[in-house]
Amino acid sequence: MGRVGLPAPLGLVCCLLLLLGGPGGRGTPQGPWEEEQGPGAEGGLWGRAKYEAVKKHLGAVGALSKQYWQYMACKVWHEGCQEEEEEEKQSSAGPGWSLPLVGQDYLEILSTWYCGFGKCCKTGDCRIVNNITGLEADLNRQLHGQHLAKEVVVRAVRGFLQNPQPQKALVLSFHGWSGTGKNFVARMLASHLYRDGPKSECVKVFISLFHFPHHTYVDSYKAQLKKQISETVQLCKQSLFIFDEAEKLHFSLLDAIKPFMARYDNKDQLDYRRSIFLFLSNLGGNAINEVALDFWRAGRAREEISMEFLEQRLRLELLEPAENGYAHSHLLEENLIDFFVPFLPLEHHHVKLCARDAFLARGFPYTDTALDEVAGMMVFVPKEEKLFSAQGCKSVSQRISYFLP
Repeated sequence: MGRVGLPAPLGLVCCLLLLLGGPGGRGTPQGPWEEEQGPGAEGGLWGRAKYEAVKKHLGAVGALSKQYWQYMACKVWHEGCQEEEEEEKQSSAGPGWSLPLVGQDYLEILSTWYCGFGKCCKTGDCRIVNNITGLEADLNRQLHGQHLAKEVVVRAVRGFLQNPQPQKALVLSFHGWSGTGKNFVARMLASHLYRDGPKSECVKVFISLFHFPHHTYVDSYKAQLKKQISETVQLCKQSLFIFDEAEKLHFSLLDAIKPFMARYDNKDQLDYRRSIFLFLSNLGGNAINEVALDFWRAGRAREEISMEFLEQRLRLELLEPAENGYAHSHLLEENLIDFFVPFLPLEHHHVKLCARDAFLARGFPYTDTALDEVAGMMVFVPKEEKLFSAQGCKSVSQRISYFLP
């Protein structure tokens, strides 16, 4: 059997007793009544001075234990910590005990030990992991046909997180046909930035037609949206906000959240500079697909498509007058979006890779013939070339059910 470790407070008590030591190592006192046997007597087990010293240190350990657990709780659960800190400051102004140096050392040692399990040392928040290495590896392994999206997302997020004092929140706008990987990358980003992934209290997902279905209630939606963003940032300094179907958002909703994405000037207000905003949209898909088709017809590999070449075409399409929030909001004209991330249309061999991943995720064997059959069930466009999957990889995981034993 392994040894059972002592709880932290008890361990501190034992350590202090060892440091203080009993007279000659003869054990623990039986009680204060044995502290002296006469005026100035030193023949008892413990003298008065020794007893008072132990009493004082044990009191310090008790207080240290309380502070230790408060400290550790605040590392994980932040609610109520500010109030406790204020009370502590007020109480420390008057007479009372002060945390001994050895106690401070123990706090650092124990918090470091705890962070080894909670992964909270680098960020100071156990909910945040910021695993960019894992993000890059998973994008390379699981995101197919999107060399531009992989590069832009990893570079943008890594640079943002490494900046000690960003001037504004990071704003990324994902564009492309449905099924090309926009939601997939958003979920993957949440999974690698936060311990609890998309379910983290630091992550908020808004779906336009689900959360904001009626334009007649747009004023109410604006108030609710601003409140949710503010409360999330108060709870998590590094927050992630995902807006799916962003082109269907009312333009006044986009303008309402504009201050959260703008440059930060007022130090008296809540600081949003550590926030990340993702907008997912089908807008620009036609421009992206035309570029990919032109490259294919010219016999050039899609990997030759550069961000500089595609971003200009994408921006022009987004600025065209249309019935969408992007065209009418101030996000574009005020350059609040840091990166437009294009998702290219997926070809037959990309769909096969998605099918392979779906088989592996469910723990089933597959054959190349089965992958071809799954991809063959998809609709490909244009009509002449049948080059791009009209649905991307969407519904691939459902279609493999036809091929399972």
